[in-house]
Amino acid sequence: MVSMHTSPADPPGIGDAGGMNVAILALATHLARRGVEVDLLTRATAEPEGRQLADGVTLRTLAAGPLAPIEKNRLVDVADAFGEAVATLVGRTAPRYDLLHSHYWLSGLATLPVAIELGLPFVQSFHTLAAMKNRMLAPGDVPEHEGRLRGEAFLCNQADAIVAGSAAEVGTLIDDLRAPAEKLWVIPPGVDDELFTPDRARNGTALRERLGIPPDRPILVIAGRVQPLKDQELGIRILSELSMVAPSPILVIAGEATDVAYRARLDQAAILHNVEADVRFVGALDRETLADLLAAAECTLVTSYSETFGLVALESAASGTPVVAYRGTGLVESVSDGESGYLVDSRDPADWAAAILSHRMDGGRVAAMRRTARAFATGFTWATAAASHLALYESLVR
Repeated sequence: MVSMHTSPADPPGIGDAGGMNVAILALATHLARRGVEVDLLTRATAEPEGRQLADGVTLRTLAAGPLAPIEKNRLVDVADAFGEAVATLVGRTAPRYDLLHSHYWLSGLATLPVAIELGLPFVQSFHTLAAMKNRMLAPGDVPEHEGRLRGEAFLCNQADAIVAGSAAEVGTLIDDLRAPAEKLWVIPPGVDDELFTPDRARNGTALRERLGIPPDRPILVIAGRVQPLKDQELGIRILSELSMVAPSPILVIAGEATDVAYRARLDQAAILHNVEADVRFVGALDRETLADLLAAAECTLVTSYSETFGLVALESAASGTPVVAYRGTGLVESVSDGESGYLVDSRDPADWAAAILSHRMDGGRVAAMRRTARAFATGFTWATAAASHLALYESLVR
C-alpha cells in the first residue's frame, strides 16, 4: 500500500493526516490477520527506515527529495523520485509484491508507472476527489488545480480497479472523471468499535476537568483538521444560536490548525458572536482521548462542505453519540437520519440548533439513539472491509 504524502503511522488531525491514515492502517492490520503480508510505503521526512507496526504490517519510508516535510502542493515535484524508490524496493527482476494499492492521487501519480513497468496489478483509492471538493467549495477556499483534476481522471482510466468509499464518490468518479464502471468497487470503511464505545463516557469527568468544562454544560464536538472545507465557523454560529438556551453547550474543536488565516477567522467569529468563552480549541487528540471526548459529547457536528464518506460520523455513532451533519455527498451514507443522528438540509445555523434542541428535549429519543447509533455504526467493520479488499485483490492477481 502506497501513501506518499502522509505516513499511515502519523496521528490523525496533525498536518495532512486524517481519516485516510486511520483507514490505511486499520485495513492493513486486518488484512494481515487474514495472512496477507502488507508493506506500507511512504516518503521519508527523516532518515529512511523500516519498522513493524503490527504483526504482518511493516512501514517503509523511502527517500525522495529532501529528508524533510514538503508542502503537499510541491510533492508532485518528487513524484518521479518516489516512484523510482518504490521500483527499486519492489525489484525489477523478481517483484516482491503481488499487487500495488495506491492511496490518494499523488501516490498513484508516482507508482502507476512502476506497476505498468513490472506488470503488477494496480488498485487506486482516492479518499478525496478534486471534482467533489470544487463542486462544494467553501467560501474563500482555493479550488483544486487543473493538474490534480487531470491526474485523477488519468488514474481512473489506467488503474486495474478503483476503490470508492461511498455511492457519492462513485457518482463523481463516473460523471466527472469518466471512470469505467466495471473498474469500480464500493467498499465503505469500518470503525474500531472496541475503541469507540459508549462505555468511555465514564472518563468524562476527568476529560471535563482537563478541558475546563463545567459538569453541567453539554459538549458539542467538531473533529478534523481546522480548514475551510470542514467549516468549523458554522459550528461557532450554531453555538451562538444555542447560547441563550440553558444549559448552553461548550464547543470543542479537535484538530490541528494548519491554515493560520482561517484559524484567526474562527477566533474573530467567536468574538463577533460573543461565544469566545465557550469555544475550546484542543488541537489534534490521540485516538483514546478522541474516543473519550466523543462518548462524553451531547452531539458531534460534521459541518464539512463535502466528505467522500465521513469516518468521524461512524466513530461518534459507535460511541453512542448522535451526529448532526449536512445532508450531502458521502455523509448521507455515514449518517442514518433518525437512527445515528440527523441530516440537515441547509447550512443555516438556526436549523442545526433546532435539530440539537429537538433531540435534547426528547429524553426517550436521547436514550434510544444511544443504542441505535451504536448498532448502525457496528454494521461497518474493518474485518468486512478487509474481506472485500481481499476479494478484489485475488480477482486481479488471478
